[in-house]
Amino acid sequence: MRTTTFRVSERSKNILAEFSAREGKSMQAIVEQAIEYYRRQRFLEGLADDFASLRARPGDWNEEAEERCAWDVTLADGDKL
Repeated sequence: MRTTTFRVSERSKNILAEFSAREGKSMQAIVEQAIEYYRRQRFLEGLADDFASLRARPGDWNEEAEERCAWDVTLADGDKL
């Protein structure tokens, strides 16, 4: 795997070193995990924003609700979404 070097503040380096020692992981592994968590968080925030935008448009939101009801019959256990 190719790697690169980037700068972080002394404070961030110290926090990484602390996590590294506590968890027995490399600082690189911790940075990669943090980036993945951040990526997922941003994705979910974007999804929440998209749904808020959809809800702000009643006609489009009703269409979404109707589509969910149509798909609801496909659940094997009969539970509603």
